[in-house]
Amino acid sequence: MKQQEILDNKIHTKESIAALLSIWNFKEQKIVFSNGCFDILHRGHIEYLAKAADLGHKLVIGLNTDASVRKIKGPQRPLQDEQSRSILLAALHFVDAVILFDEPTPYELIKAIQPDFLVKGNDYKAEDVVGYDIVTQKGGQVVTIELTPGYSSTNIINKAIGQ
Repeated sequence: MKQQEILDNKIHTKESIAALLSIWNFKEQKIVFSNGCFDILHRGHIEYLAKAADLGHKLVIGLNTDASVRKIKGPQRPLQDEQSRSILLAALHFVDAVILFDEPTPYELIKAIQPDFLVKGNDYKAEDVVGYDIVTQKGGQVVTIELTPGYSSTNIINKAIGQ
C-alpha cells in the first residue's frame, strides 16, 4: 500500500469507522478518543497525543470541521482547512483514525465510538469533559493530560504576527 493510501485510510466518517470499531472491539483493543481543532500542529499537540495514545491500543481523533472552528475561534480561523488538518493528524504513526465533526461538541461522536478512554488537556476537570457520562457509564475512564507549557496554536499565531 502506498503511503498516501495509508493516510487516506485513517480518515473516516462515523459510518466508515463502524466496521473498524467492530474489529477493534472484537479484538478487545482499548480505544482512546480525543478531540480538538488542531489548527497548527505543534509540539504541545504531539506530546499530548503521544501520551493519549499510550493509554490504549487505538487512538481516534475527533477533528472540528472548518465551520465549527470558526464558531469556536472566530472568523480568521482555522488557518488550515479541515482536509489539511486531517492529513497532518493521520500522518502521526500513533493516530489510528481521524473523524471530522461539525456539531458544537463531539458528544454524538463519542456516543458512536464508545471509547474506553476519553482524553482532554488538564485545563479541564475530568467531570466537565463532554462525554464524561458516556465513557464512565460503560466503565471507561476520562483522563486529563498535562499540557506542554507555552505551546498553543493561539500563542504561536500571535508570535508569528508579532503580538
